[in-house]
Amino acid sequence: MAKLVFGMNQSLDGYVDHMAFAPSPTLFRHFIEQVGGLAGSVYGRRMYEVMRYRDDDRAEWGAEEREFAAAWRGQPKRVVSRSLKSVGPNATLVENDVAGVIRGLKAELDGEIDVAGPDLARSMTDLGLIDEYRIYLHPVVLGSGKPFFAGARPPLRLGASERMDANVIRLSYVPA
Repeated sequence: MAKLVFGMNQSLDGYVDHMAFAPSPTLFRHFIEQVGGLAGSVYGRRMYEVMRYRDDDRAEWGAEEREFAAAWRGQPKRVVSRSLKSVGPNATLVENDVAGVIRGLKAELDGEIDVAGPDLARSMTDLGLIDEYRIYLHPVVLGSGKPFFAGARPPLRLGASERMDANVIRLSYVPA
């Protein structure tokens, strides 16, 4: 049975913004390996559109960006959206019975399924489907933006903590 995991880089004041701060080379290496080992991913429309530029290689990318893109392309993706009419390679559009589809994936797959984006994570949390929350805590204060928890924070307990590099700690929480 697969585990549904929501994890993102987060500022000290609880916001996520991939444009405001970026992972160090050590943390980026971690993400390459993590993405390469996923059983799959679930995206909402907005986060899928942000990530989709990785469908095609870019001349300005270095070796690590190409490696991440290859890992991202290789994982099966489900895209939850009622507004999209089609999705790219290795992606399946989920328009209806989201809870049933996700429960089915969890039952049929082994390993981890990544939940991408706080809005989708809120929906998955409301359905009681997320098994673990991973906060990659950066020493940055943004003051505003998109919060990691898009809705009320569910009751959680700390499962593990790990120093990822000189500045980032990963906090793993499970539903209490």
